[in-house]
Amino acid sequence: MFPLKDENPTSRTVLVTWLILAANVAAFLWELWLRANGGEAALAAFIRQWAFDPSALAASPLSPGVWLTVLSSMFLHSGWVHIGGNMLYLAIFANNIEDRLGPLRFLAFYLACGVAAALAQAAGSGFAPTPMLGASGAVAGVLGAYLLLFPRARILTAIWVFVFVELARLPAWMLIGLWFLIQLGSGLATIGPAASAGGGVAYLAHVGGFLAGMALIAPAWLSARQRGRFIAWR
Repeated sequence: MFPLKDENPTSRTVLVTWLILAANVAAFLWELWLRANGGEAALAAFIRQWAFDPSALAASPLSPGVWLTVLSSMFLHSGWVHIGGNMLYLAIFANNIEDRLGPLRFLAFYLACGVAAALAQAAGSGFAPTPMLGASGAVAGVLGAYLLLFPRARILTAIWVFVFVELARLPAWMLIGLWFLIQLGSGLATIGPAASAGGGVAYLAHVGGFLAGMALIAPAWLSARQRGRFIAWR
C-alpha cells in the first residue's frame, strides 16, 4: 500500500512543514553535490561528521557535539527512495498536525519525536557504532499523532494487486495501524548489536518516534475531546 494524499483540509498555511521538507531536500542536494565533486570519500566524511553514532553517545553522553548530530541526522538521507518516501509521508500527514499545534509547537514536536526515535534505535542496538540518518523517526512521530487525532480521515492509497494498481480511500487507522505493526514486528527482530552491525532500516527508530508522537500529542487530543471537538475523529 502506498499513500498518495489525505482528504483532511487545513485551516492555515503550514509554513514549518514546508520549511522542514525544503531543508531535507537541500541537505540531500548537498550530498549529491559532494558525491559528484568529491567522490564517495567526500560524501562518507560528511556522513561521518553529521550522522548520529549511538556508540559516540554511549562514550560521551553529555557531549554537545553528539547531541547536535542527533538533530542533524534527521535531515540526511541515503538515497532517492529514502528521501522520497519520507518526504511523501511528511507532505501528506504533517500539515494537519502543524495546523492543530501551530508552527512553533509543531517544530518542537517534530524535533522531539526525532530525538526519541534516535534514542530508541540507539538503545535497541546496544549503542552499536552504526551511523543513523534519515527523517523517518520524526515522520513516524507525525504518523502517531495523526492516528490519534484523525483516525477516520480518508487516505487515497495505491494498492498493488499482482501487476495491477487499485486506488482506495482507506481510513487512517487502517493504513497507519498496519504500517506500525510492520515496523514493530521488524523492529523486535533487530534488537541487539549483532542485528544492527550491518546497518539497514532503523525500525526501532520508527517505533520510538511513533510512540513519542502519540504521547506528545495526547494533551492536545484530550483538550479537543474535553471541548467537544469531535471533528478530531472524522
